[in-house]
Amino acid sequence: MLALTRKKGEAIVVNNNIEITILDIKGDQIKIGISAPKEVPIYRKEVYIQIQESNEEAGNVAGIEAVQDLFG
Repeated sequence: MLALTRKKGEAIVVNNNIEITILDIKGDQIKIGISAPKEVPIYRKEVYIQIQESNEEAGNVAGIEAVQDLFG
């Protein structure tokens, strides 16, 4: 993991096409802005984990149903 120190208004660039800017700092909360191409999905981690779990569950159900259809 790369750890960087940034101040309000400063930014970092990732992969030449994603810019992450520190917009505001209030206490222990930091507001960030992300500029990226539309085809780059950006999620909060907790949402990303929910999506992955949902996809895994859907895949498991579809896989079981497909096997049942073959044999039954």
